Amino acid sequence: MFVHIGGDVSIVDTCITAIVNLETILPSDQDISNFIKAEEDSNRLQYISGDIPKSLVLTTDKTYVSPVSNVVLLKRLNNFDLGE
Repeated sequence: MFVHIGGDVSIVDTCITAIVNLETILPSDQDISNFIKAEEDSNRLQYISGDIPKSLVLTTDKTYVSPVSNVVLLKRLNNFDLGE
């Protein structure tokens, strides 16, 4: 199943490896900052829109900065798991 993660981007649910809530990450958190920088340097980072980033969606081949909250994304994933 495909999961809409914002803008015009939908990805296969089995490719998602993690969803990070960016709303709780402090700018001083070096681990996340370093990870995002490394993804950007390797051309694996894609910003979905110019809206305020709310979540980071990690997949097997790319990392997306999404304007959709992690709560909404998890609900979308769970609805697919329930067959709804």
